[in-house]
Amino acid sequence: MTLFGTAGIRGPVEDVTPSLALAVGQAVGDPAETVVVGRDGRETGSALAAAMEAGLESAGSDVYRVGVIPTPALAFASRDRRGVMITASHNPPTDNGIKLFADGVEYDRDAERAIEADVDSTDTGTAQWDEWGTTSRLDVLQEYRDAVTAFLRTQFDGGNRGSDPLSGLSVAVDCGNGVGALATPQVVERLGADVVAVHATVDGHFSARPSKPTPETLSEFAAFLESGSFDLGLAHDGDADRLVALGPDGDVIHEDTVLALVAAHYTAESDVADPVVVTTPNASARIDERVREAGGRVERVRLGALHEGIARERRRGDEETAIVFAAEPWKHIHTAFGGWIDGVTSAAVVAALVADAGDTETLRDPVTERPYRKVSVDCPDDRKTAAMASLETALPDAFPGATVDTEYGIRLEFSDASWVLVRPSGTEPYVRIYAESDDVDELVGDASAVVESAIGDAA
Repeated sequence: MTLFGTAGIRGPVEDVTPSLALAVGQAVGDPAETVVVGRDGRETGSALAAAMEAGLESAGSDVYRVGVIPTPALAFASRDRRGVMITASHNPPTDNGIKLFADGVEYDRDAERAIEADVDSTDTGTAQWDEWGTTSRLDVLQEYRDAVTAFLRTQFDGGNRGSDPLSGLSVAVDCGNGVGALATPQVVERLGADVVAVHATVDGHFSARPSKPTPETLSEFAAFLESGSFDLGLAHDGDADRLVALGPDGDVIHEDTVLALVAAHYTAESDVADPVVVTTPNASARIDERVREAGGRVERVRLGALHEGIARERRRGDEETAIVFAAEPWKHIHTAFGGWIDGVTSAAVVAALVADAGDTETLRDPVTERPYRKVSVDCPDDRKTAAMASLETALPDAFPGATVDTEYGIRLEFSDASWVLVRPSGTEPYVRIYAESDDVDELVGDASAVVESAIGDAA
């Protein structure tokens, strides 16, 4: 049975049922483990959390119920123990899901496969009657907000703003009816900003806008920014692990530009000889450029596996190496703060960078933003393996001047910092092409022709 995708278990509630939550809880639970359980604001979250708690208790774990909370706050609470978050992140309200944590880090593939095997077995995982656990309430939200605030004050001493690094900054936060409303406006305000929060009522129907923040779903918020006098706009998805940043004119700042700016900050502030940023194959070369200029290097890992990339680079490194930041577009791990994806901390860091620079345009100015495109080429699932094997030779032959990396798809990098990535979709009948170049249409057209030929030959 395959339960886990790139970010936990997620899908329609007809599939993510209380019986599944019960079974996963029994697989995760153990008399030696204490587990914190939280959920986002979805209508189905209460029942799924109750089933999860029952599974964990019956397997022997004591459970701390932390209630409706952002996913990064649940991850924060899972330090030195296990954690379960009931959330479907940016999916529609008809979906829900399960994310598992151990000591502040998402389960890796091996741990997820072990859970799948346990769920698939005939063993119920029930402990002896006198080893069943208990559930009690734990309030962690204020502790989490305090910790983010303290971390930001350490990272940004405020300069002439004293202990308030966001003093004088005007920020609008679109919470999208998600649980980010419980943390981001409060943290940003405590750091000295003037804050206006919109769509800040937690609503499992996501009545104000869809949970996924995109230029299209944020159009109303963009107009609000343009008509006001804000320095920065920030927007979250349903569980506040994603962040989208917008300029005062309402334009969305490209996610790779945000990633590059935050990565460069952590690299420049590091005091080690070999600062490393971990990102994914679909991330822009603008990240490599900014990190390299700040004195660091970039390493890549497959999509959805930042924590695995961090662990890999730590094994490879020595005392002169540190993983200073890890991120894929929209989702950031602030390694000096914790091992989890944290959109609330990202919001505060981006705001502090804008405050230091004076405005978003000045902050973005050093970043070279080339045109970017993502296209999908039809490819039946049964042709993907053969097509990708053929493309490992065909793409380098078609682009002989490129540097080639085939570890996570096929990524070609060119001397002018242009790049193209070809990888199969893990969930749909497509081969994806990602490209960034001053001549992006030509690059995508040439790459698409090679990909289509390989798929045709795989028939």
